[in-house]
Amino acid sequence: MTTVMLKPGESQGSLLKRFRKKVIRERILSDVKKKRYFVSKSEQRRRARLKAIRRERQRRRRKERRYHG
Repeated sequence: MTTVMLKPGESQGSLLKRFRKKVIRERILSDVKKKRYFVSKSEQRRRARLKAIRRERQRRRRKERRYHG
């Protein structure tokens, strides 16, 4: 559970800002989004494979742009 304590003299706005940063840093929202729906192991592997393919294509494109102007 993520908690932030109000520091002396701190405004509610800056407290909220610190809380949001902490939630992002601890990757809470991304975990919640991932666990929102059940995804089978085979579907997880398929998505991971497709993501790896996309990543490799992007690397190749960047590399080609770098050397071929």
